[in-house]
Amino acid sequence: MSDSSSLPPVRLHSEAELARDALATPLLSRAARLARWAGPDTRVGAGGELEEEQLPGAAEALGLSGDDAAALASEAWRVAVDTGLVAIVDEEDGTVAAAPDLALLTSGSPHDVLGLWLGALETVLADASVPDLDDLGDAMGEDGTIDFSELDWDLEAEAEFLDGVLGNLYLLTVSEEGPGDHPVPLPALAASMIVPDDMGEPTNDVLEQVSDAMMRLDDQFRLLEPIGLVEFRPVDEALMADAEDAADAEDGPAAPVDEADVSRYGMVRLTPLGLYGLRARLLETGISAPAVGDLVDKGADALLDGTSMFPPMAAQAETEQWLARREPLTAARELLAAARGGDAGAPLRRLRCQQALSLVGTEAEPALREVLDDAELGGLARVWLVERGAADVPAPPESMVFWLTIDTVAAQLAAEGNSTELQALVEGLAQQHSGFFATAWRVDHPATPDVLEAMGRLHPDKKVAKAARKAAFKARSQQGG
Repeated sequence: MSDSSSLPPVRLHSEAELARDALATPLLSRAARLARWAGPDTRVGAGGELEEEQLPGAAEALGLSGDDAAALASEAWRVAVDTGLVAIVDEEDGTVAAAPDLALLTSGSPHDVLGLWLGALETVLADASVPDLDDLGDAMGEDGTIDFSELDWDLEAEAEFLDGVLGNLYLLTVSEEGPGDHPVPLPALAASMIVPDDMGEPTNDVLEQVSDAMMRLDDQFRLLEPIGLVEFRPVDEALMADAEDAADAEDGPAAPVDEADVSRYGMVRLTPLGLYGLRARLLETGISAPAVGDLVDKGADALLDGTSMFPPMAAQAETEQWLARREPLTAARELLAAARGGDAGAPLRRLRCQQALSLVGTEAEPALREVLDDAELGGLARVWLVERGAADVPAPPESMVFWLTIDTVAAQLAAEGNSTELQALVEGLAQQHSGFFATAWRVDHPATPDVLEAMGRLHPDKKVAKAARKAAFKARSQQGG
C-alpha cells in the first residue's frame, strides 16, 4: 500500500448498521447456528475440528446439500471455535458446548457483535493465505506430515501479499478520486502489487505474474465474500479456459485483456462492513486510519489540525459533524481562536477555519466582528461578512490585504503543493497588482519568503518570475534568513 501516513478518512456506517450486516453474513450466521446445534454427542478432534462422521449432521443442521456441504459446514465450525462461540469441554473426550460469547450475538451491544465478527474475519484471512489442499497432498509424506519445503509457497509472504492487496483496495475505496462504491477490476488489483510504478509497458514475464496473482486473488476473494468483507464477481471460468487454450496454441503469453471483457476477469469491492474490518486491522498494526466523525468531540484546534490534510469532501463532512454539535456563535469563536498562530501550520489552519465558517449561519456574525482589528483574522472576517451582505464592514488597510494574500498562498502551498489552481492564482495576483512584489516582500508574515519563492517558481513569465525571486531574497534578508 502507498504511504499510509496520508490515508484519507473513511466514512463508516453506524455500529448498529454494521452489527446487523455482520449477523447477516453467511459464515458468521452458520457458525452461530452450529454453536447452538452442538450438544452432548458432538465430538471434535485434537485441533477442535468436527469429527468426519459429524459433518453430515452439521451440514443438515445448516440446510446445506451438494458436494460442498461438508466443506462449508467444516469452515463454519472452525469459525465458531476460533471466535469463542463454542468451547471445548474435554479435550481428551472431544466434547464441546456453546460458549458464553454465543449470547453476545443476540444480547450483546453492536460493538460486541463486531468484535466477534472481527475474530471470524481473522480466521478467514488466515485460511485464505493457505495453499490449495491438493498442493498440500502432494507435499504430504507417508507418515502424514507435510514437507513445506516441497511447496512453492511461503505463509508469511502469502499473508503479506493479501494484506497488500486489501490495503490497496481500502485506499482506492476511501480516496475521493478513486472508484468509491464501484467495483475494482481484479487485473488492476493484481497489477498494483506486481507492476512497478516506473514501468512503462509491462513485459511478458510481468504480465504472466499478474495473471498468476489474479487467479490467486480469485480463489481468495471467493473465501472472503461469505464473511461479508467484499462483494465479488469471480473470474469467468469459460473465459480463462479460452485464454489458456489460446496461450497453448500460440506457445506464448495470453492476449491482453479486452476492456470490454474486463468484468469477466473478476470485479471486487469492499462492503461497508469490509471497510470497518480493514480499518480495524490497520489501527491494530499502528497505522493511522482516520474516520469521518473522529473529531466531533474534540476542540476546534484538533479539528483544524486534523482536517488540514483531508481531501475537500472529507474535510467538509468532518466539519459539518463537528458544527452540528455546537451553537453557531460558540463554534465560530472557538474556530477563530484556534486559527491564530505564526507556526508553519497556521496558514492552513486559517484556510480550514475560513472553510468551516462558510458553513455557519449569520448567528455567528458577532464573533467575526470581534476580530475585525486582528492582524491575522481581520481579513478573513471581512470576507465572511461581505459574502453575507453584512452592513458597516470597514475596508481593510493595504497591509491587511497583502498579509491575507501571503497567508492564503501559503495555505494553498501546504494543502496542494504546486497545483494548477495555485499557478492560476499566482498569475492572477501578479496581473492585477503591477507593483505587487515591491510591496509584498515587506509583509510581516513568517511565510513571505517561501511564498514569493514559490511565485517565482510557478509564474510562466520569466520577467515576473525574476521579480518574485528578487522580492523573496529581500524578504528573507529582512527576516534575518
